[in-house]
Parts: sequence; structure tokens; C-alpha cells
Amino acid sequence: MSGMRSLIIGSSAMVLAFLVLPLLVVVPLSFTDSQFLMFPIPALSTRWYAVVLGSAVWAEAFANSALIALLTTALATTLGTLAAVGITTTRFHGQAIVMAMLVSPLFVPVIVAAVGLFYVYAQLGLSASYAGLVLAHTMLALPFVFLTVLATLSGYDRTLTRAALILGATPLQAFRLVMLPVIRPGVVAGALFAFVTSLDEVVVTLFVGAPSIRMLSREILNGSQENLSPAIAAVATLLILFSAVLMAIVEALRRRGARLRGIAP
Repeated sequence: MSGMRSLIIGSSAMVLAFLVLPLLVVVPLSFTDSQFLMFPIPALSTRWYAVVLGSAVWAEAFANSALIALLTTALATTLGTLAAVGITTTRFHGQAIVMAMLVSPLFVPVIVAAVGLFYVYAQLGLSASYAGLVLAHTMLALPFVFLTVLATLSGYDRTLTRAALILGATPLQAFRLVMLPVIRPGVVAGALFAFVTSLDEVVVTLFVGAPSIRMLSREILNGSQENLSPAIAAVATLLILFSAVLMAIVEALRRRGARLRGIAP
């Protein structure tokens, strides 16, 4: 039994190392004093963080990416939450088809979705626009919100809503005052996933976004194709730190949601 336990722990450690170590290598590279990415680094320096934080190009890319990610998060969270609530509270013909359509962006190759959006947007006049990017990112982010809220609703006690309706609350009031506070951890977690999905998306951005709309993912890709500046490693390190903070928030929300449902975290 102990041998099997050791094998499982060792295998898990190897998988984690395989997944995490390539990301951690970027961190020391961002502190290099060299003009190029090289390892081991010749000397420690924060010059590339100063370059990134003081660059108008990177500042514009950060601002545009944050704006589009926030708009995407708001739209995807609203639509995904409403879809999850509707799926779980009603039964109708074709429900399985609707659920499959809601999660289909997870299974369709991104390049296929990007090409399709490119031709559709060309007909609608949405190409090379902020609105087009927000709608495209929303399509990719909505399944994460839908599935996260759907999982949270699986532990929701429906008698709470029925009790609120019996006491005179409208369906909207019952949702806003009773259901939403209970499922809020799942909604916030889904919103965080939507934000990260938008921030990280590059393929769709290349197809439907204009070069004049500087995006963080596009600038990282362009920088990696030109001269592999250590500034890219600095940006990547900042994104890794940001993602780690989001993961901590998601875990805290998961534990809070588990406590609200009376489940041991």
C-alpha cells in the first residue's frame, strides 16, 4: 500500500514539474541584464520591467486588453449565468442540443472559429473593431462561465427559491436576493475564467482585430517573432503573477461556496 502511495505521489510530482517548470524558467529570464534571452543569465537587473512599464506601446496594449477583457467578462458572465439558470430551472425539448451549442466553442478548433468569424464579420462590418473583438472573445469565454455556474447550481437547494416565491417575491427578486448570493462564488469564478480567456486569446484576435488595436497577446507574439527581447519574459512574468492571484481567488471562492453548501472544502 505504501509503495502504491509513493508511486502516485512521485507520478504527480513529475506531472506537476512537467507543467510548471517551463513557466518558472521565464521568471529568472525576465531579470536578465542581457539584450537577448539567454540562460544562464549573465547578471541580474530589472531594466526590462522598467522598459515594459515605461513603454507607450506596452501601456496601450495593456489598456486595450484590459478594456476588452472587462467588457467580455461582463457580457459572458451575464449570458452564461442566465443560460445556466435557465437550463437548470426549466425543462424543454431540445435542451441537450442547446447545452451542446453553449459549450461547442470548447471543442471547435480555435483556428476554425477564427476563420468563420473573419468571414462573418466581413459581411457584418465588425472586422477590425472593438465590438467585434468583444463579441468574439465572449463566444470563447461563455462556455467557461456556463459550466462553472452550472456546477455551482448542482448544489443549490431549490426549496429556497420556492420559499421566496411562496412568501411573495417575484422570480427576479427570488433570483437576485436568494439564488444569486448562494451561487455568487461560482459566478465570480466563471467571470475570472472569462477574463483570463479574453486576455490570453491570440488566434481570434489576429483574424478579427485590426493591427491598429494593440493587444497584449498580439504584442507578445510579434516580439517573439522579431528578436526575442527579454521584455517578453518580463510581460510573461507579470501575467504569471496575475494568473496566480486569480487562481488564489478562485480557490478561496470554491472554499467559500463549499462552506455555504455545507460541504467540507
